[in-house]
Amino acid sequence: MIRVVFFDLDDTIVDTSRLAEMARRNAIENMIRHGLPVDFDIAYSELLELINEYGSNFGRHFDYLLRRLEVPYDPKLVAAGVIAYHNTKFAYLRTVKGARRVLIDLQRSGYRLGIITDGDPIKQWEKILRLELDAYFDEVFISDHLGVRKPHPKIFRRALRGMGVEPDEAVMVGDRLYSDIYGAKNVGMRTIWFRYGKYASRELDYLEYADFTMRSLEELPEILRGLRSEEETRSDQEVHAD
Repeated sequence: MIRVVFFDLDDTIVDTSRLAEMARRNAIENMIRHGLPVDFDIAYSELLELINEYGSNFGRHFDYLLRRLEVPYDPKLVAAGVIAYHNTKFAYLRTVKGARRVLIDLQRSGYRLGIITDGDPIKQWEKILRLELDAYFDEVFISDHLGVRKPHPKIFRRALRGMGVEPDEAVMVGDRLYSDIYGAKNVGMRTIWFRYGKYASRELDYLEYADFTMRSLEELPEILRGLRSEEETRSDQEVHAD
């Protein structure tokens, strides 16, 4: 019987792909507004390359951007980028459509909820707390705190132990076929791919590891009700067989 539903955070509960793009564009625009002598498209392209190379959690994107653009270091320009980025992030941070209703529905249906997410613990908790999502979740498991990233089986097993359930008692919901779905399936969990955000048409080689696919988070309660019905039917059949 499914007892626990695990969620990825970014682009599963929190709508971050579009937010990140908007924040980065606004950062470049503000840097140009304050004297960055570079065309927007060139600067933005360099920023994306830098993020791809160093990762989104790197703390000195705008410092390194000036180096890549061969612009003399100016703390004013770095500050302009940082301010615009954070102002945008805080102003437009949103949950995915229907997220709160779904979480409430699942809690009322008796499921315990958890998060398994990659990323910096402070940044991930900031999203959770700013959106007041912490009350919905029993536990939050973050890769950079645990020292292991998805799809490594250790992070999923750590989450299962933390919630006190076996793999066949848990479902993983996420937008990444590779890190969320493939990773969870490999430890024996049921998997639901949320086809959303920038990974909606990527990593399709791992589609076979998804037990279910949904395009709206609001489809999730019905999928879980179907699973619960199947399990109850199977249990009844086993009792009658005995």
